[in-house]
Amino acid sequence: MSRVGKMPVAIPNGVDVTITEEQISVKGSGGTLSVAQNRLVKIVNKDGKLSFEPADESREANAMSGTIRQLVNNMVVGVSKGFEKKLNLIGVGYKAQASGAKLNLAVGYSHPVNFDMPAGITVATPTPTEIVIKGADRQRVGQLAAEIRAVRPPEPYKGKGIRYSDEKVTIKETKKK
Repeated sequence: MSRVGKMPVAIPNGVDVTITEEQISVKGSGGTLSVAQNRLVKIVNKDGKLSFEPADESREANAMSGTIRQLVNNMVVGVSKGFEKKLNLIGVGYKAQASGAKLNLAVGYSHPVNFDMPAGITVATPTPTEIVIKGADRQRVGQLAAEIRAVRPPEPYKGKGIRYSDEKVTIKETKKK
């Protein structure tokens, strides 16, 4: 059995989990998330904890039990606490401005780069060189952060660009004469 799949998922107060034949839905203060139910995984709700077991002894069922367990755990954490990614803009004149459901970036191009935020995702700019992305869906928060970073990834010689707040950029040595 999968090591991740063996661990039960604790359901905190204020979070409601609904398991049907087609999908697993998690509802909480952060919203509602759902994932498709997999026929290879049996889910048991006992004493406020969800346990995941492979439906048969196949290798695929074993792997899917861990995958579904982690997806459900991410949904439970997302609707109760939420997820957050922080990005920093490094470079002269680089700035970001959040206005409503839009993010405007000035990152050294001849034109500003605009992003529309998907539903359920909020973006804030505490300072012009910081971007904070928050939401309940871990995958969507991470994907949006990766798309914003891809506009101007950090370059290896000066370190200019958009990077995650905890990202370390190794600066290369320039060519010697």
